[in-house]
Amino acid sequence: MITKYGSDTVFKVFIISAVVVAAGFILDIILGISLLILFLLFDIFTLYFFRDPERTVPALDDGDVISPADGKIVLIEKPEITDSDFFSPEDNLMQVSIFMSPLNVHVNRFPVSGLLKFVKYIPGKYLVAFDEKSSTNNERSVFGIESNGKKIIFKQIAGFVARRITYDCEPDTEVTAGNRFGMIKFGSRIDLIFRNGAKIYVNVGDKVKAGETKLLKLIS
Repeated sequence: MITKYGSDTVFKVFIISAVVVAAGFILDIILGISLLILFLLFDIFTLYFFRDPERTVPALDDGDVISPADGKIVLIEKPEITDSDFFSPEDNLMQVSIFMSPLNVHVNRFPVSGLLKFVKYIPGKYLVAFDEKSSTNNERSVFGIESNGKKIIFKQIAGFVARRITYDCEPDTEVTAGNRFGMIKFGSRIDLIFRNGAKIYVNVGDKVKAGETKLLKLIS
């Protein structure tokens, strides 16, 4: 299945491919064949990138947080900034970061059920997504969910290649863990920020899957 967040891009890519290949055949048959092979490979990659497989959400207890993205855990540390006053300045916070390569599924899913308290877009730079500074300097969207008195922030962060953040959720709405809410196109990163003391189930280097992998358990 192709994600709704990328159907317009897939359509544009196919149209451009058809036009370029047709022009190539008009000019020269060898050129046309070469362009056909090149753009066929590019079209296949585009379909692969915008795939949106179904996922089975595991049984979740109160406070359980599942991965909002496919990828690899690259950081577990204290955050530099939260981009929100969702937490108080006195809160002792932790951050888990997931890097998505261009080969990962890029559809993002809500990590926990609860009330989506805020949605915030922040313009910025396009550092490579695995750079620690990308969390504070790059273009990003920030979301905050309150779940049975427990709070978590998560961010969609654009990378060097990924320059298009897409989401279709609004603040003050109830959301469900595992449901799709958006995507970041072509390599990117997601950060999750929460109060320290949460039980973290993953380690740096672990691979995770959106909507399936349990990342941690919130305590407050």
